[in-house]
Amino acid sequence: MTQTLLIERTGPVSVIRFNDPATMNALTGDMAAGLRRHLKEEARTARAIVLAGSERAFSTGANLGGSIPDTLEGFDVGATLEEEYNPLMETIRDLPVPVVSAVRGAAAGVGASIALAADIICAGRSAYFLEAFARIGLVPDGGATWLLTRAVGRVRAMEMMLLAEKIPAQQALDWGLITRVIDDAEVEASAMEIAQKLAAGPSRALGLIRKACWSAADEDFLAALRTERKLQREAGEHPDFAEGVAAFRAKRPPDFSGRG
Repeated sequence: MTQTLLIERTGPVSVIRFNDPATMNALTGDMAAGLRRHLKEEARTARAIVLAGSERAFSTGANLGGSIPDTLEGFDVGATLEEEYNPLMETIRDLPVPVVSAVRGAAAGVGASIALAADIICAGRSAYFLEAFARIGLVPDGGATWLLTRAVGRVRAMEMMLLAEKIPAQQALDWGLITRVIDDAEVEASAMEIAQKLAAGPSRALGLIRKACWSAADEDFLAALRTERKLQREAGEHPDFAEGVAAFRAKRPPDFSGRG
């Protein structure tokens, strides 16, 4: 049986890879639960995480072939969201370490949501993002409505979701949906380089930056100021702050390695 999720560790960086090329990395409930478990486990020791797929696809979303019964009467399509995918997206949001996604080929449905929930999104020139739900009479999920409207605005998010058309990597970059576009052959190397840089940074502060940014998306300005004040105190109490100040005063690069 093929192992549909692979873990690759390089120093302080963990790569979690979708590995079901026969389905273009379509997700099952078990895969979603496994990804959630791996993310939590790797975040205990890794200082940065890379999410990756295969050459043809990051992930084409939920595997409908294995999850929809022959008769739809009484079938609750949203149940798997509540049980598997929503907890997964919450886990990504709440991780204490930075996440980089390396997207080649298709990122569709909840697969696109997972890729776009990363902190830094690297996409190959052949990559594309697709909200195909309307094609089968469903609503975007995996937090897509939230992620898209905040990344590209209501109008462009509506176009993506209502028309269900592919958004090529360059267009996604122009819209502000992703971080950078790279030659396909260099996507994972670039994502790893970024992850290594993050892993060498002040891990506690980076985790708090993630927390502040996710909170700010739901807060008004004054609430964001209060959150920043609270988290700044936490950051200042960590040894990384003392090391950063010492390095600044000594005019040397800071050494944040090994600091939890």
